[in-house]
Amino acid sequence: MAELSRSSYLEKNVGSFPEEIVVAGKRYEKVDDLRYGTNPHQPAAYYRPVGEKGVIGGMEILKNGKNGLSQTNLEDISGALNIVKFFSGVPACAVMKHVNPSGAAIACPGETLCDVYLKARDADARAAFGSVIAFNVEVDAETAKAIMSTFVECVVAPAFTDEALAVFHDSETFKLNKHVRIIRCGNPDLLPKYCSDAAQAVDTVKVLTDGSLIVAAPLLTSLTDIADLKPAQGENSRCGKQISSVPCTEEQKRDLLFSWYVNLSVRSNGVVICANGQTLSVGTGEQDRVGAIEQAIAKFEQKYEGEGKLENSVMSSDGFFPFEDGVETAAKAGIKAIIAPAGSLRDADVIKRANELGVALFHAPERIFSHH
Repeated sequence: MAELSRSSYLEKNVGSFPEEIVVAGKRYEKVDDLRYGTNPHQPAAYYRPVGEKGVIGGMEILKNGKNGLSQTNLEDISGALNIVKFFSGVPACAVMKHVNPSGAAIACPGETLCDVYLKARDADARAAFGSVIAFNVEVDAETAKAIMSTFVECVVAPAFTDEALAVFHDSETFKLNKHVRIIRCGNPDLLPKYCSDAAQAVDTVKVLTDGSLIVAAPLLTSLTDIADLKPAQGENSRCGKQISSVPCTEEQKRDLLFSWYVNLSVRSNGVVICANGQTLSVGTGEQDRVGAIEQAIAKFEQKYEGEGKLENSVMSSDGFFPFEDGVETAAKAGIKAIIAPAGSLRDADVIKRANELGVALFHAPERIFSHH
């Protein structure tokens, strides 16, 4: 579509969205008309529940770009906050691109917030170009300078120091990022996380092509702590009863839980490979399970040049392994611990093979497919 006709189309349609709507019996008020929807020729508007200023719905724009937010900006903000919300008391950062995390990280002992940001960004520095970044803690000047060194769309956090805001407004020093949008959100800790939070969570709504709606409970998890990680076990006529017997360190368990929380915001089929509080690679959107693992490994090896660098890493899978090939592919790359839900007729076969390969396998209590 030519620029002139696109502009005319937007001018005709922006403002045409009602001031209030009702969805699944809940009333919503319009916050603003958006720059555009998913694509520039799609008008869009942004709503929040009437009378409620939530973590996202009550956001305050401290610095705007040359124009306002788009639907994709808001979806990435939501996805990034959906990751950092799990790490209360631990500085966390998520870098989102096209409604998938390109990288995420949490602080290890001795690391600054800037270190955490650089871990999240450099997990996939190429994909992080033009990304949306979210934090769960106040952003300081050192971190702001690191952010302004590369091009990003939006930065969202519950607070910013005055010195950090001065950096973000310094368009003369940081000309590449002069249009960055700086947004103060509510406390991400308030967002529902676990299945026990279901009463406070809001149902999701999916619009089908003909206008029909699907209303569904939100995606939450039962895993609240590393104590919830249970060694995989299964039984069938081929293998008898099998239990994962490979030892797993406390550090690996922490990385498994971190990986699982990130995977909640990855488009299925999704796998997340992690080590030392950092995503190393994210496999997303594949139609088969082993393909998602192969994609994540290949992405890492392509961008970081060399096999074997995933040695001693851990991995989460948002669905079960239908065959042993998923575990075999991960083990070949050096992955030493995996978390995935049960549910395959071949669970026992997979556990037996993981034991043979020296991979600790844990069964999660639920599947976490996310079909964006």
